[in-house]
Amino acid sequence: MRQASSVSSGGYYKDSPESGAWFSLQDLDRTEAYWKRVCKADEMQDKEKKKDENSSKSDRVTLKKEIGLLSACAIIIGNIIGSGIFISPKGVLEHAGSVGLSLIVWVCGGGICALGSLCYAELGVTIPKSGGDYSYVTEIFGGLVGFLLLWSAVLIMYPTTLAVIALTFSNYVLQPAFQNCLPPFIATRLLATICILFLTWVNCSSVRWATRIQDVFTVGKLLALVLIIVVGLIQISRGHYDALRPSVAFEFSEDPSVGQIALAFLQASFAYSGWNFLNYVTEEVVEPRKNLPRAIYVSIPLVTLVYTMTNIAYFSSMTPEELLASNAVAVTFGEKLLGMFSWVMPISVALSTFGGINGYLFTSSRLCFSGAREGHLPYLLAMIHLKNCTPIPALLLCCIATIVILCIGETHNLINYVSFINYLSYGVTIAGLLYLRKKRPNLARPIKVNMLVPITYMIFWAVLLGFSLYSEPVVCGLGMVIMLTGVPVYFVGVQWKEKPKWVYRLLEKVTYMGQKLCYVVFPQEDTSETEPLTAFKATD
Repeated sequence: MRQASSVSSGGYYKDSPESGAWFSLQDLDRTEAYWKRVCKADEMQDKEKKKDENSSKSDRVTLKKEIGLLSACAIIIGNIIGSGIFISPKGVLEHAGSVGLSLIVWVCGGGICALGSLCYAELGVTIPKSGGDYSYVTEIFGGLVGFLLLWSAVLIMYPTTLAVIALTFSNYVLQPAFQNCLPPFIATRLLATICILFLTWVNCSSVRWATRIQDVFTVGKLLALVLIIVVGLIQISRGHYDALRPSVAFEFSEDPSVGQIALAFLQASFAYSGWNFLNYVTEEVVEPRKNLPRAIYVSIPLVTLVYTMTNIAYFSSMTPEELLASNAVAVTFGEKLLGMFSWVMPISVALSTFGGINGYLFTSSRLCFSGAREGHLPYLLAMIHLKNCTPIPALLLCCIATIVILCIGETHNLINYVSFINYLSYGVTIAGLLYLRKKRPNLARPIKVNMLVPITYMIFWAVLLGFSLYSEPVVCGLGMVIMLTGVPVYFVGVQWKEKPKWVYRLLEKVTYMGQKLCYVVFPQEDTSETEPLTAFKATD
């Protein structure tokens, strides 16, 4: 494992000998005086302000533990509930072929997420590092497999998801102004870009601000869905539930194949994606051994209940044909039932997606941060602001990648690729849990799930992925190609250690300019949580 670089006696940043990093920072004599001044200033402050051990610890330049149980639940719920519940019902119903089977898919999808999240809870406290899937797979299977997950996530998965959510936000915000037509292409892209830039600035400024926004908008989006559910229940109490009668709900226009059901689950998985995002910020969670599993136990059942009841509410006011014909399910629902208050729905969806963008920015930037810390991305991305302790370079990379995807054009066609890559990474990670159980049975595990949990998940995962490959070979094949393009990048960027000197000089200049521009340094490592959890017994 690569340790953070430090200033050597020779006056330059030096790598650990076994790093195998993206590049080595060498020959940075010109920055030594600058960092000496910073260190001297810190020492002066230490003498004046740090009079005891607690105050010294609070002034460390490190990722701060500011995510309590409430914020942890808000991160999970806020990342899951985004644009998915307003986009996926149409796809789930289309592939499931009936109302009844689509509701079963929504319930089972939540159950599968619960199984997966329990496995992630064990991994999160056994390997208590930020970065989620990437950190666990890198620790268990090595650098190449971890890099491929990182590459696909940074290149396509999270920028595309962020772009889709941002476009959903801008479309719903602009819809009242363009009631009889679609909002202009440029207007939607411009508003989506402004939203992403604003939330990037918030996340760069303060972790506390970002988590507070997440808390507030998570409550807001839950209230919006509660409104839909309540109106739907009122409809049902008045006898408007023809589409939900068992004799009608399971009427199929044609018998669905197993492959179509698998695709329905993939569509639902897009709506449920984000259930593992708290694992990306483990190092910023207060008492992760307690709060990580607690947040999962609260959040996943709540989201499953809300999603299922929301779909029941949709079917209380719309026939399956109307839902399939609608491009904005929540808006159609509002127009049919809320009358003059139908404007509430676009605003509610906008609030929901705004919080989703914030959550994805917050967590995906930590993935870039973790990848750079392991040497799989340039070291600049592993640095945090000297005062705010936020990973500004990683946040800026996520922001820029998302804006590039927005400028390319239509992003909705990439949802299936994203869902496939996402689901593939879940399976590889949970397979890592089974492998770790066998190879390191005596590793300290504060949480240890029953073996039936990961085995059940892996069986379901293998069946679903297999039939998805059979039903949509082109989509799944392109998803694999996107991931495998990272293989040559890994061997050139990470494994090739004897690069030409001009490459190092160029990267040194970029890193130096980035440090001065963003005012960032390597964080000081806090081992208070990680050391006792990764300790081996003597018999291991």
